[in-house]
Amino acid sequence: MKILVTGAAGFIGFHTARYLLERGDTVVGLDNFNDYYDVRLKEGRASLLEPSERFSMVRMDLADRPAMDALFAREKFDRVVHLAAQAGVRYSLENPHAYIDSNIVGTLHVLEGCRENGVEHLVYASSSSVYGANSAMPFSIHQNVDHPLALYGATKKANELMAHVYSNLYALPTTGLRFFTVYGPYGRPDMALFSFTRNILEGKPIDVYNYGNHRRDFTYVDDIVEGVVRTLDNVAKPNEDWDAASPDPGTSRAPYRLYNIGNQKPVELMDYIAAIEDALGRKAEKRMLPMQPGDVPDTWADTSDLGEDVGYQPSTPVEVGIRRFVDWYLEFYDDELRASA
Repeated sequence: MKILVTGAAGFIGFHTARYLLERGDTVVGLDNFNDYYDVRLKEGRASLLEPSERFSMVRMDLADRPAMDALFAREKFDRVVHLAAQAGVRYSLENPHAYIDSNIVGTLHVLEGCRENGVEHLVYASSSSVYGANSAMPFSIHQNVDHPLALYGATKKANELMAHVYSNLYALPTTGLRFFTVYGPYGRPDMALFSFTRNILEGKPIDVYNYGNHRRDFTYVDDIVEGVVRTLDNVAKPNEDWDAASPDPGTSRAPYRLYNIGNQKPVELMDYIAAIEDALGRKAEKRMLPMQPGDVPDTWADTSDLGEDVGYQPSTPVEVGIRRFVDWYLEFYDDELRASA
């Protein structure tokens, strides 16, 4: 198949594009290489994809409507994996407009491109952040998610609603994946594992929010990608039993599905930090802080629907995933680490 992967120089997008290339698909990657974090990391990911004859990278912003229209019309993609977004809960407090431009306007352009050009299936990134103020654990796609706590989560909820409209009006099969705290090699520097590792190696304190009383459903990137690709291959279909009098939020009479994609095993933040310390052979200096605005104390994914429909079963223990990340980090930043030693 010819597949568009948006955000292909990003963390999950890079790993997804590489998996698709390895199995024989043709992949067009799209990324704007913005400076939300170190562009060298994005360039490093892209450099591993570009040698493939079945890969091409388009440097473009999702919000550029004429360019997006031209890309879809020219390439005639079979399927689309839409992973590009302005990420981060805390940054949404500082720069809310970036989330509207990328996550709302950009997603609209992807939906329009799919509708106008006969795309067979759109799989897009949602987030565990949509659960917001919900407290019933584990989080289920069959729960209502009407109380987001940060603009980032609100834009992801909006993406799900927009996708449903296109599935309903135009019979475009769409599947939204609510990611739960993804980590692994080539991860984002603004996420905990990356920043904790960097600070511990540099002898700097790490910021531990909510005084360490967080639990997160940390999910290794290889398990995430396995679920993304299995979902891409399983085109969304209408739920013939859907009842408008008692609507199920996770399915529809339209070809529309939502899934949680997580590890199903929440880990205490302090245990996560201990695993990083073990992998590095160093102890962290911890700066205990209150919970950040817009954050939630716990996440825990019910992935039973994804397991039943596509056979998703995460298999990477947190200790193993952290060790793989640390090994990658020490290799990727070897020159910098030597210079600072």
